[in-house]
Amino acid sequence: MMNHLTKFEKLAYVILLLIVLFGLYLGLTDETYFNTKFAQEDGTVEWATAVMLFGISVLSLYHLITLWNYKKALWKIGTFVFVMLFLFGAGEEISWGQRIFEVESSEFFLQNNAQGETNLHNLVVGEKKINKLIFSQLLFAVMFLYLIVSPILYRKQTWFKNLADSFAVPIVKWHHTIAFLITTVLVALNTADRTWEVYEFAFGLIFFMIFLGPLNDWIFKKKQKETDS
Repeated sequence: MMNHLTKFEKLAYVILLLIVLFGLYLGLTDETYFNTKFAQEDGTVEWATAVMLFGISVLSLYHLITLWNYKKALWKIGTFVFVMLFLFGAGEEISWGQRIFEVESSEFFLQNNAQGETNLHNLVVGEKKINKLIFSQLLFAVMFLYLIVSPILYRKQTWFKNLADSFAVPIVKWHHTIAFLITTVLVALNTADRTWEVYEFAFGLIFFMIFLGPLNDWIFKKKQKETDS
């Protein structure tokens, strides 16, 4: 399988493995350093995640602009959704630059955000953090369906293949799925409080690779491929 990877994919996987393994080592040997330095708020790992998500948004915007005259309405809608979705994810990751520009949170966020920041994923509704429900449980379910179920359906069901291609949904290759599963196991072994930050970085990097080189890469070309792969 490694022979079929591009140089960028090989480099990306090396970086991913090093960060996850180093994070696991720190989490098991020096949890304080892991939480306060390696995976700290506004630290390198969190910023790397934001860059990956923003990169996907920019890549999707590039596809939307350059292929606008060659694609149908559904393709444009799907691509625009990805532009906004990952832009939102990148903004949320760094609280929309609040700490960079030293912007004070409004009264609403001070009272209803677990960290007093201007973002949605740390909002508290009742006694429940939205992050726990949406950005943990629901996101994991979506990741499972997308990374494991969708590539099977794409290869087996014509209706699903046509739907995914029509809305410009990049389909994962099996090495993306394997990387996600291995990362999930390694992150789960990390007992540190902020291990989720490493998982978010892995999510961002793997998804960037998916959007850069999906199984159905013809959806990002001027002429749509008509035959099944």
